[in-house]
Amino acid sequence: MIQVKPGIGDVIWHLPFIRAIARATTEGRVTFLAPPTSSAKELLQAEPSVANTLYFEHAGSELRRGLNLIRLAALLRRQRPQSIWILDRTIRPALAAALARIPKRIGLGLGTQRLFITNRGIGQEHFHDHPIDWLRALMAEMKVPLPSTEPDLPLPAAVLSAIGEQYASCARPWIVLGIGASHPDKDWPDAAWIRFLAGLKTSGTLFLIGGPSNATRAGKFIAATGTPRTINACGLRLIEAAALLRLADLFVGPSSGPLNLAAAGGTDAFGLFGSTPVLTYSKFIHAIVPDGGPSPMGMTQIAPAVVLRRIAPYLSRRKVQVSIHEK
Repeated sequence: MIQVKPGIGDVIWHLPFIRAIARATTEGRVTFLAPPTSSAKELLQAEPSVANTLYFEHAGSELRRGLNLIRLAALLRRQRPQSIWILDRTIRPALAAALARIPKRIGLGLGTQRLFITNRGIGQEHFHDHPIDWLRALMAEMKVPLPSTEPDLPLPAAVLSAIGEQYASCARPWIVLGIGASHPDKDWPDAAWIRFLAGLKTSGTLFLIGGPSNATRAGKFIAATGTPRTINACGLRLIEAAALLRLADLFVGPSSGPLNLAAAGGTDAFGLFGSTPVLTYSKFIHAIVPDGGPSPMGMTQIAPAVVLRRIAPYLSRRKVQVSIHEK
């Protein structure tokens, strides 16, 4: 199975489709290929349906993409699979699979990709659908049962235990705020975050996550608001942040990797969808959108007061922790 999208969140929402396809195989497990920026190896290390995760480069200049195509074809030839599922409408992975002489090449078949796959593909009316809807249509076309689109990401028990112990003395509820996004237009402005933090009243603990690149920013937010019981957790490794999000009681943040990880951990996640389409694959995602819907400057139109009102009923809730798929 191969997916070309570069983000952490992309791995998460692909997971139910990976499992569905794996169940349809004799082995019950698949090899998953993704770009290294997806961190798929770290995220899927405890996923039983994935036997192996391999990285390949996909983006770059036209010359770079041509070289990456050749390298991908060589990688696939070394793996010698009998079948491959291409989970995107892009052409190059399908062409690489054809060059590698993989007998069964299953893809969406949207546009020119249809020339390089061996199945019928889905209808061209789906061309502009959301990628999740592409895959729903492909599962239906290939008669592969898809019982749920909930990711329910399994995590190593040792990591969950370590994070639980690290923050054991922190008061509940644990509220995780995801600062940062893959593009500035998807992020909440600093002024909005500071007003939100200043107005957020809880007897529990606030955690700010967003990776090392946001550590200084998180420190600035904490210093500007003087919010008690707030932890700058931007230094956590990705798998540790995923564990914190599973153990958390509530998440708030833009449409980004942490939002998807929170939903994958069964944590109620309030997502700020100012400039991107609302994600609907999980019941744990609660969308907050500006008046008139998402737009290029939509994140600046989501008022902190609106977010505070939406999350108010959840601020005193404690999540029931359930050990699912953990090992």
